[in-house]
Formats: sequence, structure tokens, C-alpha cells
Amino acid sequence: MEGVSAITFISIVYFFISILLAFFLFSVKSKNKLSNRLFAFFLILSAINASAYFHNLFLTRLSNIIIAKSSLEYLQMPVLYLYVLSVCYSDFKLKSKHLLHIIPFIVINIVLYPRFYSLSVSEILKIWEDFNSIWELRYLHISIHLQFIVYIILIFIILKKYKKIYLQNFSNTASKTYKWLFEFALAFTFIRSIVVLQSILKYVNGTNYLPKMQLILNIAGLIIICWYVLKALKHPELFNPVNSKVEVISEKKDKGTTQNSKEVRQLTFYMETEKPFLNASLSIRNLAEEIQMNSRELSVLINQNLNQHFFDFVNEYRVKEAMEILKNSSKNQFTVLEILYKVGFNSKSSFNTAFKKQTGKTPTEFRKTA
Repeated sequence: MEGVSAITFISIVYFFISILLAFFLFSVKSKNKLSNRLFAFFLILSAINASAYFHNLFLTRLSNIIIAKSSLEYLQMPVLYLYVLSVCYSDFKLKSKHLLHIIPFIVINIVLYPRFYSLSVSEILKIWEDFNSIWELRYLHISIHLQFIVYIILIFIILKKYKKIYLQNFSNTASKTYKWLFEFALAFTFIRSIVVLQSILKYVNGTNYLPKMQLILNIAGLIIICWYVLKALKHPELFNPVNSKVEVISEKKDKGTTQNSKEVRQLTFYMETEKPFLNASLSIRNLAEEIQMNSRELSVLINQNLNQHFFDFVNEYRVKEAMEILKNSSKNQFTVLEILYKVGFNSKSSFNTAFKKQTGKTPTEFRKTA
């Protein structure tokens, strides 16, 4: 009973915090209004799902409301998928085609209608006596887990594309969008894996572990959602979308592509003399305009002729500039933090990562041995 009571308590806390965060996201003024609303809807669906562990306090007998509530889980992954799209892509808008995502939700309700929605409570209870023989519930569990696998794969594909577009078009460290969403997707995958294991145990002799698993699940879910929402609200700059229509440039050379040494020399000369990389928000479009070149041609030049992403290409110059400052004994008064901002970085962690990748040392170690 102690385990059940702990689950009930955590589920109630999870429910109310999720609802409060959802209403906050609905009301807060932000340029990411669509993203906020989609995530708020996701939180509401998560809260409804968590209510399964305390609805017996208000609903004393089995009813169609409880059964219908279970079907709402089919909307959770589509909403999360649309949320990720809205965060990653600045041109994302909800369209009528997105209604196709509710088809599984409609199908499950059609499946449940003959033996659940259309029957009386006493008839439903009779069916419920042999839990393992209810094929509709087997269909519900299997299909919901298959749906999760499909959508989580799609989410990771979106994130992979987003990261590639960002690296090929931007030089600042706001690609943390990828990091945050990737971490959240991994955490959500972990939680849903526990849910899958729970479903399996329901049909075998492992029901003794269910209360403990659900307690861990609810606590983990509560921590992850609070962490993600509060971090996103505190640091909205972490979420910088890109245009989904931007073409990803292949890193392999196209047929007929030759080394354009003249254009490479011109680009290198401009980078070394004008130092556009000192601008922390430099994008490939900005640089293309400065050197009077088509942005796609510049992207191809960097990716296929220099075998680098734009992100790495620019950061290489920033690191070289930082190395010159660190080697200069007359500039010892500059701290590492001052130097990283001076050369175009806007994050100490990204500066250290890029510096060590290029030199094999941290900036502090390099300064001591220079």
C-alpha cells in the first residue's frame, strides 16, 4: 500500500505541475507561440495520462470516460513530433495535412466502440474479468508502442537534418537547439521504454514490479519535464530555428565538381584580411553577400572543396585568432572569457571544444606552453 500511495501522490503532483506549466505556456508572451502551445498540449496529454493512477479517487467505477481517456495517448507522440518541427524550422505552420496524425486516435476509438462504448458498465465489467483475453487492449498496447517507435525515429531524423542545415549555414553556438531536443528525445525514449516493459509485464507474472516501475516513471517524467520547460523559458535563445526549405549540401563531391582553387583563394584571403568571423552571428548568407557570391555556391565550395561545414570552417579561423592572442605575451591581461568573445564565440564550452579539437589542448594549457 505504501508503494501505491507514493504513486498516487507523485501522479497528483505530476498532474498539477504539468497543467500549471501548460497554462503558463499558453499565456506567456513569446515569439515561439506555436511551439509553446504545442508543448503545452503535450503537457496536458501527459497529465491526463498520469491521472490513471489517481482517477479512482473521483471515479469509483469503470466508465467510458476512463476508456476514452486511454485513447488520448495516441495524440501524445504526434504532438511531440509537431513540436520538434516547430522548434527546428522557422517556416513551420500547422496545415490541414497534419490532421492525418489523428488517424490512429480515430481508429482506436472505432475499435473500442463495439465492446466498450456501446455497452453498459456491467457488460464491460464482465468482459474485464478476463483481462488477458481482451484483444482490443492488446491492439491498443501494441499499436501505441509501434506508433511511438515510428515517431521517435522521425524525431531523430528531423534533428539530424536540423543539425546539418545549421552547421552548413551558421557559425554561432545556437545549435544547442539540437543538443536540448536530442537530450529530451533520449530521456523521453527512456521513459517510454519503461512503459513498454510495463505493458509486457501486465501479461506475464511480473505484476509485483509494476508499482515500483510506475513510481520511478512518474518521478523521472516530472523531473525531465520541469527541467526542460524551465530551461527553455529561461534561455529562449537556445532555440533558434532554421528554414526547412534550405537544401542540405552533400559532403561528397557532385559529378563534374572540380577543385575551384581561385574561389578558394579569394575566400581564404577575405577571411584572413577582413576577419568576418569576429561577428558571433555570422551566417553563410551574410558571408556570401559580403563576397558577392551565391550562398548555395559558397556552401558547396566550403563543403565539397574544403571538406568542412560552414560552422567548422568559421570556427577554425576563430581558434587561429585566439591562438595568436594567447601566444602574445603583451596580451596576458585578457582572460580566456574575454578572448572567446573577442574572436567571435559566445559560449565558453563551445570555445573550449573547438579549441581542443583543433589544437589538442585547452586554451589555458595552450597559453602556458606557448
